[in-house]
Amino acid sequence: MVPNVTSAPGTAAHGTTAPAEAVTPLMRGISVLRLLTEAGGTAAVSELERASGLARSTVDRITATLARMGYVRLDGRDAVLAPRLMELGNAYLAALRLPALLDAHADALADELDESVSLAVADRDGIRFIHQATRRRAMSLSFRIGDLLPAERTAPGPLFATEWDETDWARWRERRAADPEDHGFPAVPPRSAPYATPDVAPYATPDSVAKEIDDFESRVAAAADQGWALDDQLIEPGLVAVSMPVRQADGRIACVVNVVSHTSRHNADDLRQTLLPRLRTAVATMERKVREVCGAREVRGAHGAHGVHAVPDVGAARSTGLAAWTGASKQELGREFVESLARGLTVITAFGEGRAALTLTEVAEATGLARATARRALITLEHLGYVTAADRTFRLTPRVLALGFPPLSRTTLADIAAPHLRALSGLVHESASLAMLTGDDIQYTARAATTRIMSVNLTVGTRLPAYATALGRVMLADLAEPPLPIPEPEPLTPRTITDPGELRALLDRVRHQGYALVDGELEEGLLSIAVPVRERGGRVVAAVNVAQHSSRRTPEECVRDILPELRATANRIEADLHVAGRFRRVPNS
Repeated sequence: MVPNVTSAPGTAAHGTTAPAEAVTPLMRGISVLRLLTEAGGTAAVSELERASGLARSTVDRITATLARMGYVRLDGRDAVLAPRLMELGNAYLAALRLPALLDAHADALADELDESVSLAVADRDGIRFIHQATRRRAMSLSFRIGDLLPAERTAPGPLFATEWDETDWARWRERRAADPEDHGFPAVPPRSAPYATPDVAPYATPDSVAKEIDDFESRVAAAADQGWALDDQLIEPGLVAVSMPVRQADGRIACVVNVVSHTSRHNADDLRQTLLPRLRTAVATMERKVREVCGAREVRGAHGAHGVHAVPDVGAARSTGLAAWTGASKQELGREFVESLARGLTVITAFGEGRAALTLTEVAEATGLARATARRALITLEHLGYVTAADRTFRLTPRVLALGFPPLSRTTLADIAAPHLRALSGLVHESASLAMLTGDDIQYTARAATTRIMSVNLTVGTRLPAYATALGRVMLADLAEPPLPIPEPEPLTPRTITDPGELRALLDRVRHQGYALVDGELEEGLLSIAVPVRERGGRVVAAVNVAQHSSRRTPEECVRDILPELRATANRIEADLHVAGRFRRVPNS
């Protein structure tokens, strides 16, 4: 079910009335994205209509526009978040710079401790994770990058609260009084009992909330004194964590490193005694990295943070051709395309590495928008809490991560490929698959089958010898030393190439031409053509193919008719993979 929106389209999350210059279609579009995010990434359009309070025609126009931008996929009656939407969150993470600087250190700490390690930034009186290095266990961390957690139920929260002013404290107390059971934080279990005492009473009460306020203030004072903080089962029974801040050169908190465990492995006191010393060492290394690279420049993720910033390299901003694209989209879709929504969301992508703080002029130049249009979009985004303004410059806030990033941060390569494979299969009327290289074999991880009396009958998980398949050959061709079978394998059919020298020459040809075609070598009558799928760095991580019976096309017809569509599909998968994998490792399945 889609949750109800926490505020009407005309108000910000904190309840203030929208400025007169705010762009209403942009506000409505963002509310739909928030609803889709809170629904886990998929919702029926009718549910979005009910939850948002918008007219069905309005929701249809919003989803059509988001689909045109590649941010949403329309699947029958459902709207589904698409990986390209992650470019909004990527803009914030790139501008922040902390993930690029500290991810490897967090991953190394997780390996050393064999526990999950997260990096968190502040978002008003909550926290959001910007990186996760999780352990694969039955009991493991389930929070996602971008999830919002209440400060008082976490270990990082008291550390960030040491920098709160009276306005911040007043906001936090107001929120606790208005939402005592934390229904405004869908990433955490709602409170059904008083703070930190889950077996005392069935419901949160005014007295328990008052006690929590006192307890949190005490935890904040302790964190300020000792420089670290604990979470002893504040979110749910069994979860414990210890945190330390990474401070920038001016002493303010850039982010917090959070080590999470389960009481089956560590209790809270054990975390402090056993893991805290190693956490201190890792944090010291991270601080040196931040200060070495950033110096006195602002890298904090906190909402409303101030600081020195570098002059942005606007010339490095990508040329979006936005005006021409929105004009063409408007001409094609007519009133179904909401131009102001598309333009407003594109303003977010003007920010990035080297462009953490932009003036109005720089935003207009980076997007190609008129200054007046860019200004209204920035006013709207500031009102909604996605942008903060100071000294005539604008910055993104961590709230941008609420626009689809949490559910999409768990996207696998198989998830990315699936809709593209279905589209390809529907276009060429043949089966299409994605496979990975596993030792000497390929393993199918995504597949779209066609409906034919005679069709290629393979399932996800099937393994086949790489040397005799088109999928395997395009992946083997990318390796410096392809692991060809030794001794020489038995032929699978009379046409199977098994001679190692001939196979190596064939792989050289595959590498040069960018595709592989196998005709009857794996099975008589089976014709397959495949192309590689490359990650951001250019390494081949998978391959996609179209397989068919050889009676339907000759190899020459396959190259002429199928290969162009297959390459276009691989390009689309790669484009989504590059967005999804910019700040995280995309798992295969």
